[in-house]
Order: sequence, then structure tokens, then C-alpha cells
Amino acid sequence: MLNAKKLTLAVLVQAALISTAVASEQSEAKGFVEDAEGSVLFRTGYLNRDKKDGLTNDTSSAAQTAIINLDSGFTKGIVGFGAGIIGDASFKLGKNGHTGNQMIPTHEDNADGTKDAYDHWARGGAYVKARISNTTVTYGTQVSELPVMASNTARLVPEYYTGVFIESNEIKNLNLVAGKFTKNQWSDDIKSDGQNLDRAIIWGAKYKFNDQLSSSYYGLDVKDKLERHYADVNFTQGLKDDASLTLGFVGYHTDWDEGAATDSHTTNDLSNRQNSIWGVSAGYNKDVHNVMVAYQDNAGNTGYDYGYNADGLQSIYVPNSYLSDFNGNDEKSVQLQYNYNFKNHNLPGLNWTTAFVYGWDIDIASQTDRSKIIDQAEEHEFFNQLKYTVQTGPMKDTSLRLRHSYLRASDTYNNASGNYVSNAIGSTNEWRIWLDIPVKLF
Repeated sequence: MLNAKKLTLAVLVQAALISTAVASEQSEAKGFVEDAEGSVLFRTGYLNRDKKDGLTNDTSSAAQTAIINLDSGFTKGIVGFGAGIIGDASFKLGKNGHTGNQMIPTHEDNADGTKDAYDHWARGGAYVKARISNTTVTYGTQVSELPVMASNTARLVPEYYTGVFIESNEIKNLNLVAGKFTKNQWSDDIKSDGQNLDRAIIWGAKYKFNDQLSSSYYGLDVKDKLERHYADVNFTQGLKDDASLTLGFVGYHTDWDEGAATDSHTTNDLSNRQNSIWGVSAGYNKDVHNVMVAYQDNAGNTGYDYGYNADGLQSIYVPNSYLSDFNGNDEKSVQLQYNYNFKNHNLPGLNWTTAFVYGWDIDIASQTDRSKIIDQAEEHEFFNQLKYTVQTGPMKDTSLRLRHSYLRASDTYNNASGNYVSNAIGSTNEWRIWLDIPVKLF
């Protein structure tokens, strides 16, 4: 692992040094102000989970936010410099007495220890950046989009990381990255280091072989928590009558340190917890129709537990991920998904997605003896989403998304307390309503 990180950093440095004499992104820089961009995303979000397991309280959250992104251009010269600000300012809609699910920050003000939602709050930070040729170094508050440490962007506001990130595009079709982060702030954290991250190191590469084939690999090492590796391969083949076939493979392997948080392991040895999760998918696209089938598989002595070790609450780039991620211990799952575009009905921008996923063979362990498997559980989810995006005019790119999941699981997989352990969400009816209004400032 250490050699892989050193090799990635060495390649980044070498690429920057040998390419400064040729045409590059930096040679095209227009200036700190001239290339600056600014935007505000006004988002109204509502998330409701109606729990059906008889064990967990329902949650319901509604809030309004403005997510700000101010990004300068680069100064001219061999080395260009820039800066930026990202952040959000929000307020709750209604009482939100049953908030949860990383939507709204809470504080303990009540005598019985129960938590109340903040009425209003603000978060964010600044960053500085430097670029030489096609290599950029950024330090400060950032949103991570790497699959091994992906910031949660599926809530009201994003999850933030603070640290240094290097991205290089010196070699045609090859993207190299490396970074070190020392702070992690969840979407419902007020503190910039709410997850007490010590150190997370990331590295990886993505290569486009041609217009049909691409592949990537990324690694992550969170100090005293885990080591994770990710790889994917994607292939697209054009067919007659403007149809296409897309094939994909994705896989993770994770080893947890003794101090890491996991909930679904079937071993009493906390220094020997590991998981491999992989999935394959095939999609057929023609005109307004898209059909996808997928198979997903877990192996190891724990499920694919993620997010609770400062490793990103969206680090689950697998095909069978909706409300449930179908990532239980030893779980297998299959999916059928269908997407329809209403453009032929004079409704461009309107899309409907429906999917059904079935998971089985989930190892459920006794809480008193994690090595004792007491059941092979199952779960299934029926997912529907309708999304409309404005295509033209002053409200262009404004979107309204309505999403519903119907998730049911075995009683033992629902039971996250008592005599069993589980990383399941549990039997739930979920609604999400998202209204996004982007405004370009400059």
C-alpha cells in the first residue's frame, strides 16, 4: 500500500516537471478575476422515513438552504494561483421534532436528553489552489467525489473534507489524484471536524482507453480505521438503430483496523475484519428507453460498512444502491431497472426511473457471540423516482425530484438491537422531495 502511494505521488511530480514547456491548461489562464465563477444553489429538501420494523422511530426533516460556491481563476505565469469559498446557510421548515438521517444538525437542550433541531445554521470554508501545466494542488475545505471517500451530497447540504488534494492530467486520457485530509464534517455537523478525523490519505488513477472502454483504481488509508481499494471497468458498444449496450464491473475491498466502527461482522477478532463487495451490470439504451440488470455480491466476515470511519457517507459506487445498499454480510442481490425519458411526449427534461432489487443469504450474527450465525436473512426494495429539469429560459437547470422507496427485510435483519447485530436500514417507506434552483452569479 505504501509503495502504491509513493508511486502515485512520484508520477504526479514527474508529470508536472516534464510538461511545463508544452501547451497546457495553465498556459491558457486568463487571470484571477477573468476566469472566476460564482454560483448559489437554492435547495428545498424533505426526507421522511416511516419505519416498519417496530423498533426504530420514524424520522421527518424539512429545510431550506443556499449552497455557495465562489471560485477564482488562476493568475497568469508558469505557476498560477487562485482561491475560493464553499459553504451553506440553512434554516429548518417547521418544528422538525423527529429529524434525523444526516439532514439537520441537532443539539441536546431538553431535560430528558432528547435532541432538538437547530433553527438555522451555517457551515463552510475557504481554499487556495496552485496550478503548473495541467496539475493542480488545492488546500482547504473541499467536497470529495472519489468512490473510496465520497462526500455525501444526497442530503440538504454536502459533506466537507479539509486537506490537500492533487489532480494531474499531464498524460492524455490519464487522470491521477492524491491527497491527505485531516477534517471531516458530515452534512448535519456544525463543527468542521465533527467526525474527529486524524488522517486520511487517498490516491488513484482513471484511464480512458478509447471512446468505448475506461477503467479506474482508487485507494484510501484512514489512520487507525481502515484501508480500502476500489476498481471499475466500463465498456459501451454502439448497436444498430442508434441503440447501445453498456457493461460495467465495480468492486471494493476493505480491511478494518481494530479501532474502526463496524456493525455487521461475524467474527470476535476485531483486528481481522474484511469485506469484498463487487457488482456487474448490463444496460440497453434505445431512444427514450433504458433497461439495466445487475448482480451484486459480498464476501468476508462483515458487510460493506462505510461512512462511519470518516470515509465518506456516499462511498458506495455499486449498482444495487438505492435506500438500501444491499451490502449486508455475505449478501447477494439482483436488480432490474427501467428508465423512461418523456421527450417524445413534448416533455423534455422529465424522466422516470423504477427498479426492483432482491437480496438474500445475509449472515445475521448473535450479539453475544459474533462468530455464531443465527439466520440467513433477506431484503427487497421497490424504488421509483420522477425528476423534471427545466431545459430553457431564466429557470434553466432548475429541477424537482420526487423519490419513493418501499423496503422490507427479515425480522432478524430489522433488529438492530437486542440479541442481534445488523447494518440494515430496516423495513421502511421513504419519501424524498428535492427542489433545486441554481443561480449563476458570474
